Amino acid sequence: MITSTNYNHETVALDGEHFSACEFRGCRLVYSGGEAPIFDNCRFENCEWKFDDAAERTLAHLKLVWNNGGKAPVQALIKEITGGGR
Repeated sequence: MITSTNYNHETVALDGEHFSACEFRGCRLVYSGGEAPIFDNCRFENCEWKFDDAAERTLAHLKLVWNNGGKAPVQALIKEITGGGR
């Protein structure tokens, strides 16, 4: 676990990491589709969220589904992610 670390204008790989009480300022946060990161009590300021590799391919697939008549399942997924179904 990475604890109480300040990241400033860095590229940070997120896969499989556990961050606790960390601050990210002006960072590029990269998720590649591995084990999901954990954030406990972290702060984010002006960060860019980047999706690479498997994560990028998953988003491309969802876009393809959306553009080929599959809006309902993608919207349902977004609703689940945002807690809109509760």
